[in-house]
Amino acid sequence: MSTATPPEIKDDRPVTPQVLASSRLRPRGRGENSRVTSLVSHGILIVASLIALFPVAWLVYLSLGPDKDDYLHPGGIWSKMSLANYTFVLTETKFFDWLLTTAVVTLGTTLIGVIIAATTGYAVSRMRFPGYKKFMWVLLVTQMFPVAVLMVPMYQILSDLQLIDTYLGLILVYCSTVVPYCAWLMKGYFDTIPFEIDEAGRVDGLSPFGTFARLILPLAKPGLAVAAFYSFLTAFGEVAFASTFMLSDTKYTFAVGLQTFVSEHDAQRNLMAATAVLIAIPVSAFFYFVQKNLVTGLTAGGTKG
Repeated sequence: MSTATPPEIKDDRPVTPQVLASSRLRPRGRGENSRVTSLVSHGILIVASLIALFPVAWLVYLSLGPDKDDYLHPGGIWSKMSLANYTFVLTETKFFDWLLTTAVVTLGTTLIGVIIAATTGYAVSRMRFPGYKKFMWVLLVTQMFPVAVLMVPMYQILSDLQLIDTYLGLILVYCSTVVPYCAWLMKGYFDTIPFEIDEAGRVDGLSPFGTFARLILPLAKPGLAVAAFYSFLTAFGEVAFASTFMLSDTKYTFAVGLQTFVSEHDAQRNLMAATAVLIAIPVSAFFYFVQKNLVTGLTAGGTKG
C-alpha cells in the first residue's frame, strides 16, 4: 500500500514586520551559538592567550634591561632598555659553542631515537615473536628509575667506552631515555594502520623492511612527528646528564650554559633572560615544522583501528 506524499505547505502570508519578527525568533538549530555565548567564548580564549603569553613577554622585557638588578625595579627598564645583553651573550660568551653542542646532541638524539623507536614499535605491532609483550613491559620499567640512580652506572659505562665528554656519549644516554617512551608511542600508532597494507606490500614483492620504509612510514608521519618532538625537547632541556657527562665548557648544552650566569655570590639575571630568549628561537622553529602533524599524532595512537 503506497502512501501519498503530503502536499507542500506554502506560506502565502504577506511580508510584514510581525512576520519578520516571528522568523527571527525561531529556535536555534543544534550546534548554533548565540551572540552572547560566542562573545564569552572568545573573551575566555583571549584571556587564556594573554596569560600564556605574559611570561614570554615579561622575559623579553627583562632581557632588555642592561643591569643585572633591573628585575628588582622593572619599571625603570622602559627608559633605558637596550640590546646590550644580547650583544654580550653573542660576543663575550661561548654561546655559539653551546649552540653547536645543542644542535649535534638534539638532532642526533632525535634521528637515532626516532629510528630505533619506529623499528621497535613496528616489530612489536606486526610480529608475534616469543616474549614480545614482556619486551614492551621491560621498556616501560626502564622509565621508573630516577636519574640519580642511573647516573653512576651510566658514568662508569661511558668511562669504560671512553665516551665521557663526547657528543656520542650524551646522545646514547638520551636515547636510552627517549626510546622506551617513543617505542610505546609508535607501537600504538602502528596498531591504527590496517594490516592489509603490509599484505599488499608482500604481494607486490616488497621485503618486510621495504614494506615498512615505503608503505608504513609515510602513513605514520603524525606519530613520527610526536616522537621527534618529544626526543628533541628531552635532549634540548635536560640538565643532569649534560652537566655530568660534558666536562668542557665549550661542550655545554644550552641548558647547562645557562647555569654559568649564576654563581654562589652573583646572579646575572639580565644575561640569563637574554640567553633564554635566544634559546627559544630554535625550539619555536622546530615546533613550527612539526605542528601540522603534532595534534594528529597525539590523538591517533589512542585508539586501535
